[in-house]
Amino acid sequence: MWAKTTAQAITLPLHVSMLTGVSPNVHQIFWNTDLPLKEMVYPKAATLFEVAKKAGYSTALVAGKSKFAHLNKPGAIDHPWITTDDATDNASVTREAVRILKDNKPTVMFVHFPETDNVGHALGWGTDEQIACFERTDADIGELLRAMEETGVAGSTFIILSADHGGQGRVHGPDNVRSRTIPWIIRGPGVRATYDLARVVSLEIRTEDTFATACEVLKIPAGKVEGKPVTAAMKEGELLK
Repeated sequence: MWAKTTAQAITLPLHVSMLTGVSPNVHQIFWNTDLPLKEMVYPKAATLFEVAKKAGYSTALVAGKSKFAHLNKPGAIDHPWITTDDATDNASVTREAVRILKDNKPTVMFVHFPETDNVGHALGWGTDEQIACFERTDADIGELLRAMEETGVAGSTFIILSADHGGQGRVHGPDNVRSRTIPWIIRGPGVRATYDLARVVSLEIRTEDTFATACEVLKIPAGKVEGKPVTAAMKEGELLK
């Protein structure tokens, strides 16, 4: 529960860091809005979708904010669904994610739920309303897990559950400890059950580690990145053999 995101602590740059394994200074996505660009601008670093696709995996992205279009590099994502609105609700994201899971069984899939952030900005971080939204989001994740069971992929799938940022009051921003602190949870074959990574004194998990860990479990080269695979979460020998 004490992982750390990048210093920028705003949505789009953080998600790009999560999915490229490098800081915004490297991937060059610093903005957080839909800009009136003549041509779409994509990260300067390879995304998880690109490296997975190159390795022969099928890919999918489901996102509840339109700014995620900057991750949809041509040819990298087989099954993209990105809302055309500035933001949508979790129900739409869940519906589309379940559809893609059942219809296509992508090997690598990223799902973004927007509502907890939306409620934080509207009513405040840590409010009763946001906590209730966390509970609803947990139920949405449960729907995805059931869809995975129904398609027969649950037992062979790694799941990383994280956030792009935290918050304070109704905002989040650079160099704020509450904004930079995020959860990081992994489950799957060979993962230590009920193991709190806070036990590992020397370990500091960063959002860039999500990319590196995903590459490690997929057995594909991550390239030159800042993130490192979180091997402390794995049973000895299960991940690295």
